[in-house]
Amino acid sequence: MKGIIFPGDGTVALSEFPEPEPGPGEALVKIRASGMCGSDLHFVHGTFPVGADVIQGHEPCGDVLAVGPGVPEGQVKPGDRVMVHHYYGCGYCRRCREGWPQMCETAPAATMAVHVHGGHAPLAVIPASSLLPMPDGLSYRAGAAIGCGTGTAWGALKRAGGVEDTVTVVFGQGPVGLSATMFAAALGATVIAVDVDDARLAGAAGFGAALTVNSRSESLVDAVSGFTGGRLADVVIDTSGRAGEDALSVLGTFGRAVFVGLPGEVSFTTQAIYKKQWTLMTSWTMSTVEQARCADFVVAHDLPVDALYSHEWSVDQAVEAYAWFEKQDAGKGVFVFD
Repeated sequence: MKGIIFPGDGTVALSEFPEPEPGPGEALVKIRASGMCGSDLHFVHGTFPVGADVIQGHEPCGDVLAVGPGVPEGQVKPGDRVMVHHYYGCGYCRRCREGWPQMCETAPAATMAVHVHGGHAPLAVIPASSLLPMPDGLSYRAGAAIGCGTGTAWGALKRAGGVEDTVTVVFGQGPVGLSATMFAAALGATVIAVDVDDARLAGAAGFGAALTVNSRSESLVDAVSGFTGGRLADVVIDTSGRAGEDALSVLGTFGRAVFVGLPGEVSFTTQAIYKKQWTLMTSWTMSTVEQARCADFVVAHDLPVDALYSHEWSVDQAVEAYAWFEKQDAGKGVFVFD
């Protein structure tokens, strides 16, 4: 079978791999959709090292074809529609049992598409413990997005705490930011979407933003202050990785800010801001528990996750797909499989 690899020199290639078979505790999954994530561009250029012979794609979902020995009866079975939590831990430590295998306490977690084969291929072998049932009504494309980008936005909002009846400012309106805008609005927040691209801001309005601000062409502080009557924001979510100073400039008293985007740089002088009683935090993807809750929420509220995608590709179009993705001037891409 053909799989997409990143040699680490700025190129994208297809390579032949034998069809895998599930081992103990594993399941063989027929991939139906595998999303393209912004992290992929770091992998392509070697700024985040991955194995040159590792199949890429850490946002896959699909159908279980077979299970290996030792998979508990009823955990997963052939025919199940499944999402993937793309980090594999020991399964026994405190963090793994809490649903955070990426924070495994006994050994570094294995990450799909970094250490082990990912989903940019027709088939993948995945630990059964890393598979989550897809609720009825959730598309494969939505299930793929929830596996990382969209789930990361959900995780950030859960880190922030309750956002209902708040003014929430979301910086960056790429796929993660649009997802955060969509979720925050659905959770009952009044959302201000910030970006430097008018096309992305138009998309944010369609995902529920009450106000959009192009921070390149207008005063961000004036816009947020005017909209809130001078109170500024209750919650700030930065998905851009570049909004540290701007994020703090619009955060009101007792505000909460969550920093998601990378590389990200945040600094402050305590004496200048301590009376504002802020809570500042980071967020890293989401737990398996919250991934499942995110999927249930999307279905219950009929949220348009599929609309995040602007392009669909086949694996044979890998080079063309990543040349397009490199431009970062449109939406999200997904590889689809019959």
